[in-house]
Amino acid sequence: MASIDLAARLAQLTLELCRISSPITQEGPIADHVERWAHRHFQQDEVFRVGHTLLLGRLEDPRPTVALIGHLDTVPAHPSDAGREARIEGDRVFGLGASDMKGGLAVMMALAEDLRRDTLPVNLAFLFYEREEGAYAESGLIPLFEKRPDLAKVRFGIAMEPTDSVVQVGCVGSMQVTVRFTGRSAHSARPWQGENAIHKAGPFLTELLGRQRVEVNVAGFPFYEVINATLAKGGRARNVIPEAFELNLNYRFAPGKSIEQAKADVLALVDGRAEVEFTDASPSGPVVAGNPLFQKLMALTGLPAASKQAWTDVARFGEWGVDAINYGPGETAQAHQANESAPIPPLADAYEKLAAFLRGAV
Repeated sequence: MASIDLAARLAQLTLELCRISSPITQEGPIADHVERWAHRHFQQDEVFRVGHTLLLGRLEDPRPTVALIGHLDTVPAHPSDAGREARIEGDRVFGLGASDMKGGLAVMMALAEDLRRDTLPVNLAFLFYEREEGAYAESGLIPLFEKRPDLAKVRFGIAMEPTDSVVQVGCVGSMQVTVRFTGRSAHSARPWQGENAIHKAGPFLTELLGRQRVEVNVAGFPFYEVINATLAKGGRARNVIPEAFELNLNYRFAPGKSIEQAKADVLALVDGRAEVEFTDASPSGPVVAGNPLFQKLMALTGLPAASKQAWTDVARFGEWGVDAINYGPGETAQAHQANESAPIPPLADAYEKLAAFLRGAV
C-alpha cells in the first residue's frame, strides 16, 4: 500500500498542474512551468525544448533507454466548468485534465525528483509534449522528432495516459471519412421531380445499425474493429428535397492493419453508393508483448494487461520503431468530462509500480 504522505504529495502536484490552464494550442504556460522545474532537477544540457514540447535527460547511454511520456494539453473546458476551480475533495483531485493526464504528469515529475537516474539499470528520459488532443498531423511530437531523430534509440516507452491503473498494449487506428450521397433538388411537395440524397443514405445507415463489432486477436489481446457515423449534414430548407447529404464515418481498426488496408475496408463497405473522402487517418499501435522491458514491467509489478480500445501516441512511436505501452493512474471514464477528477490513491500506486520497475528493469 502506497504511503499517505506520497499520495498527498502527488495530489498536490496534480492540483498545481490543474491550476495551470493548458487547453490544446495554449500549452505555453504549463510548458514554461515544467521547464523551470526541469532546470532544478536536470543538468542544463539535459533540457531540450521545441515549441512547447520538452525532452529531459540524455539518449546517449550504454543502458537501454526507457522514456516516460505525457502530454501537457487538455481538451477545451466544458461550458459548465466556467468559474469552477481546481480542488481536492476527499480522495479525489478535481480539475480539467486531472485524469487526462495531469495526474500522470505529476507521477512523472515526482519520479524525476526522487530517482537517482545515474544508478538505475536503465537510462531514464522524460517527454512532455503539446497538441496531443488534436489532429494526428499537428502533434508536438512531430517537430521534436525532426530535431531529435535519436528518439528512435528509446527501447521502451510508457505513455502515462489514463488507463485505470491497467497496462494497456497497442491501440486501435482511427480514420475519419466523409461519405457524400448526391441527389437532385426539388420542391418537397413534388419529390418525384428530384432525388432525395438523405433517403438514398437510408440503406447504408441501416447496414451500419446492424453492423457488429469485429474482434481481432493480436498476441492474445482482443481488439474490436468498429465503424460508426458520428456526424451528419444535409438539406438546405424545410421545403426542399436535399440534393446532398454527408456522413462522417469514424473507423477504428486493429493493430496490424495498415491505413491503406483500412481505406480498402471503407471503400468495400460503401461499394460505390456514395463519394468517399478520407479526411484524417492515424495508424494503429503495435502490441509489444515480446519486448523484454515490457515483460520485466509485468513480472516486477504484477499489473494486469489489456488491449487499448482507443487511439494513443503509442501508434506514433510504433511508426518510429519505438516499442511503447499505455499505463497511467487516471480514470478513462473521466477523460474529457465536465468537472473532471482523478482518484488520489492510484497516483501513489503508479509511482511505486514504476519505481519498482525502473529500479529492477534489467
